[in-house]
Formats: sequence, C-alpha cells, structure tokens
Amino acid sequence: MTGPAQAEERLSEVRFLTVAEVAALMRVSKMTVYRLVHGGELTAVRVGRSFRVPEHAVHAYLRGAFSQTA
Repeated sequence: MTGPAQAEERLSEVRFLTVAEVAALMRVSKMTVYRLVHGGELTAVRVGRSFRVPEHAVHAYLRGAFSQTA
C-alpha cells in the first residue's frame, strides 16, 4: 500500500490527547502545555476551540528534553 491510502491508515492509528491529558502525563499545568503548543515546541492540532496533541509528539518532546539535560 502506498500513497494516500497508507497515509490515511497511519493517521487512524494516531492517538490524540487533550491538553489536560498531556498535562497529567507530564505532571505540569495545562497552562504550561498551552505555552509549549503556542511556542511551537509541542505539535498540536486545533479542533474548534480546543487543541489535540498527538501522543507521539509528547513522547518526542520528552525524549528531546531528556537528551538536553543529560
């Protein structure tokens, strides 16, 4: 499978988290998550007036944060 069908299949596998879920996962405030999103440090999709963050983006951000502190 190649092209749009493969891309659509991968997109259906993405798990999106709410800002509150990301904040709980990272143990930070929701405002911190909003700052990361607005600052471009954390990828998010706007759905109406809300944001949804792909789970893989949270893991990538945390991996990057760990590599900078080490």
